[in-house]
Amino acid sequence: MRKLWAMIFVLSFFLMATACSSDSETSESNDQAETSSEEGAVAEQESSEFAGAPNESEKSASQNEDSEANLDEASRSDRKVIYNANLQIEVKDFQTTINDIQTQVAERNGYIVESHMSGSREDGSTSGQITARIPQGEFREFIDLVEEDSSKVLDSSVSGQDVTEEFVDLESRMESKKVVEERLLSFMEQAEKTEDLLKISNDLATVQDEIEEVQGRMNYLENKTELATVTISIQENNVRIAGEDLNTWEQTKQQFLKSINFIISTFSGLFVFFVGNLPVLVPLAVICGIVFWIIRRKKKTQLDQE
Repeated sequence: MRKLWAMIFVLSFFLMATACSSDSETSESNDQAETSSEEGAVAEQESSEFAGAPNESEKSASQNEDSEANLDEASRSDRKVIYNANLQIEVKDFQTTINDIQTQVAERNGYIVESHMSGSREDGSTSGQITARIPQGEFREFIDLVEEDSSKVLDSSVSGQDVTEEFVDLESRMESKKVVEERLLSFMEQAEKTEDLLKISNDLATVQDEIEEVQGRMNYLENKTELATVTISIQENNVRIAGEDLNTWEQTKQQFLKSINFIISTFSGLFVFFVGNLPVLVPLAVICGIVFWIIRRKKKTQLDQE
């Protein structure tokens, strides 16, 4: 009986040892499979990065970071607004007003974009238009000064365009493209095959063109938001009072001379007419005299017969 129990115990121990060995081998094989799978994924990721295309996880992470950066940047940065002002004023002296405006623009570190003028033949007045770029912090003060120095403000309007969101988006795109540019430059240094080098060079040229385009747009928005555009239409109103420069005696003398000139011109015209037309008027006068003499003779004859 003891021998039977001893055999059962030995057999059970042997089966347990066998099962443990099998589990250990299975665990090791699973670990090796997982390790090889991870190594394959890493190799595939590195191959994808060398080709210049980020994997899906990097895209998702990059989009999240860009989105968070946009929100943070929009909340921290100042608003970027493009201001445009249009004024229509009347002044007493056009040239004096133009000189004053140019002086005010120069004092505020601005500059004149366009200026033109035209004169009127009827009343001698002058009108024109001038366009100036004024630093945004001083352009409202500049507008108030122009309005105060004018005789009358016919029209005044100010408009603004908020480009903050566009500018923040451009900054984010610029940062992303800079990262891609650095990565492509790194890949170019590591490339060994001519085909890979050509492909990376083409991708790099495309990215650099996009960077220049984004930078140009950013520079344009920076200039427009830093300097406001003010367009001023100027109309000169220099109505002169009659007799302001001439007294009564002077006006009377001029009117008398005008009358004498009219009489002389009239007689001169008549003299020229008759003298110049004598070859025609003399024969007409003779013919008229003969006709008058014949008619008068007939009437006298009729009276004698009666």
